[in-house]
Amino acid sequence: MTLFEELKWRGLIKDITSPELEEKLNKGGMTFYIGTDPTADSMHIGHLSSFLISKRLKDAGHNPILLVGGGTGLIGDPKATCERDKKSREEIEKNYLGLRSQVEKIFDFEVVNNLDWYKDINVVDFLRDYGKYFTVNYMLDKDTVRRRLETGISFTEFSYMILQALDFLHLHKTRGCDLQVAGSDQWGNITAGVDLIKKATGDTVYAFTMPLVTDSHGVKFGKSEGNALWLDKEKTSSYELYQFLVNVEDSMVIDYLKIYTFLTKEEIEKYEEINQKEPHLRLAHKKLAEEIITFLHGHDEYLKAVHISESLFKGNIKELSHEELVDASKNMDSYELVADLNLVDLLVNASIVSSKREAREFISNNSISLNGEKVNDLDFIVKKENALFKEFTIIRKGKKKYFVIRHK
Repeated sequence: MTLFEELKWRGLIKDITSPELEEKLNKGGMTFYIGTDPTADSMHIGHLSSFLISKRLKDAGHNPILLVGGGTGLIGDPKATCERDKKSREEIEKNYLGLRSQVEKIFDFEVVNNLDWYKDINVVDFLRDYGKYFTVNYMLDKDTVRRRLETGISFTEFSYMILQALDFLHLHKTRGCDLQVAGSDQWGNITAGVDLIKKATGDTVYAFTMPLVTDSHGVKFGKSEGNALWLDKEKTSSYELYQFLVNVEDSMVIDYLKIYTFLTKEEIEKYEEINQKEPHLRLAHKKLAEEIITFLHGHDEYLKAVHISESLFKGNIKELSHEELVDASKNMDSYELVADLNLVDLLVNASIVSSKREAREFISNNSISLNGEKVNDLDFIVKKENALFKEFTIIRKGKKKYFVIRHK
């Protein structure tokens, strides 16, 4: 397959600005940029698909630039329903430095900050040199603006597309950038940049968008109750990432292998066949987890995640190191225990069961384990001195539900 054909097969191209782009992508040699605003000091897995596309383009002979919007981050891309919360300059700068470090470490891309060219533009120059190229009618017709007309949009957010277009123009003039890549929700903003460059310089540049990665219900991939899966393993451990990935929907896992891995078409089709015939083995899911975690954090982190998972599944809690227990307990319901307590009372107090009667039933039926050992003594006392590392007591109810008791 050509590069363009492969990107299409992987589901990574939604819209393109010109049919000519297919040949140019296949030929190589374009300088392109992808941008993100520093709303946090780490990327999450939703960003990863975009940056993996950038790596695919780089590997095919194109030249990547990552733009972290230290300037646009102070403004905020218009949300679908309301104005974004304003972040301080200090927070934006902290987030910018975090993202730059992360991108340089993982991808080895050049990173630029659009605040570097915004800070020298005064308001009169902005309106005279750039605003004159945008009619209000043109801006109102963009999705990013139109979807906010009923609820209202400030002049600040209304101007965001001009700033993003200015970014493309600046990089085109100073770096020879002739391609922008972005998520499909940015189509209006990136075509504004293509149009601005045509009007201001007469040059033709290009852009394409990627579909947003979602689950089968249209929810953004990696979002769970408002919590992102961060690429920083201090924010989201490799074990947490592993647990999420091995439990993605069967109907979506092959799509995710195409988007998030560098496996070949033949390799992915092999996993697709296995997934259809023997879905209970979850081999495609495990491969997805292996590829993503190894790419981000290294193979040792992947092996650690597997070890934690298998130890919990088999009840071999005592095999885990302190570091592994910390990672394993992050996504468990937790309860702080200040003094030794009868197990029946602890199960109720920690909301592991709803009543003492239910607690006695679970204990008597051998359905409660502490640190990997079943307990059926109704008079059992949970003590700090018996806790793992004098800190954790891991309670398992039934086969899958885990809780962590943290001893003070």
